[in-house]
Amino acid sequence: MRFLSLLILFVFTALSGMASADTIPAVPKKKLSAFRRMVRNFSRVDTNYIEPQKYNFTVMLQNTTSFEGYTLKLADDHSVVFSPEPSYKLGPYFGWRFVFLGYTIDFKRLKNEAREALALSLYAPQVGVDLFYRKSGDNYRIRGVDFKNEAVNNAMRKVYFDGFETSERGFNLYYIFNHNKFSYPAAYSQSTVQRRSAGSALAGMSYSRHSLDVDWDRFHQLMDDLVGPGTAVAVADTSMHTTDINYTDLSLSGGYAYNWVFARNWLFDISLQLALGYKQLTGKANNNAKDFFRNFDFKNLMIDGVERTGIVWNNMRWYAGASAVFHTYNYQKSKFSANSTFGNVYVYVGYNFGLKGSYRKKHNRK
Repeated sequence: MRFLSLLILFVFTALSGMASADTIPAVPKKKLSAFRRMVRNFSRVDTNYIEPQKYNFTVMLQNTTSFEGYTLKLADDHSVVFSPEPSYKLGPYFGWRFVFLGYTIDFKRLKNEAREALALSLYAPQVGVDLFYRKSGDNYRIRGVDFKNEAVNNAMRKVYFDGFETSERGFNLYYIFNHNKFSYPAAYSQSTVQRRSAGSALAGMSYSRHSLDVDWDRFHQLMDDLVGPGTAVAVADTSMHTTDINYTDLSLSGGYAYNWVFARNWLFDISLQLALGYKQLTGKANNNAKDFFRNFDFKNLMIDGVERTGIVWNNMRWYAGASAVFHTYNYQKSKFSANSTFGNVYVYVGYNFGLKGSYRKKHNRK
């Protein structure tokens, strides 16, 4: 909890760099000057490339579609792909500077599907953070199987399966090197406008905890029910009854992002970060930091990734666009491997109002 508090404090400090000088609290004159310099240096941008936000408030309507998928590879080159139905959320948001509040209706929950998910991305000029939490429900389908048997592969495709459970929670923290010319907020939080194309190298770190549980007895019984008695024994390893994996992932990442201004007020962004992650099983025998480092093994180093893309039209007063953020994690052992991908696609339209003090004075002088 202490680490989470420090993380939130760090992000809040970073985001405060987006505030103007008239929001700085009253402090002694010398300290005020130093604090202002720190804030301004942190949020300083080249206005030939980035136009800062002129308004204090915004209202927005946003649709969020969530996707996830899990590819499991077993012995004998067999594989199974699990994926739930996408979830759809729609609702209004109200924002003050960098703080957004909103309420969305989850149309899938109207069907009483037990599924929990939280995804929050915060973007400041120099740093950004993704926070996520996901817990699966009971709406998974078998999207595809490969058991080297055509009858099995065809019979089990697109079938509901309630013996699969997963959860993920964690954060990604990253630093934007060319922050004075390249703006992540322009592409994903609409708090600035990118006026000239620019890119930036990225570096970051992440921490996450993952849980995956498969009831293979139920899976094999489903195979027998759909294809015929004795099928599972003939084509699958029925000695494997369950898979219950809990692991922690610590990683360092690097990547690149580019904002392409292809027309006035239009922006297309694409970015990719690859991470070298260390996977440590958690449980009774590995439940603290000492065990984590004592049991270090290079075989536990694996590649993960984060991909972002977005297109937005923004004339500073009105804005509209779409964006997507996807995370990929890999877990590999000699007889079992898992690839998990999850993310959100956003479609939105919004309106800014309430000129900031400095811009209001310029407007009144005109």
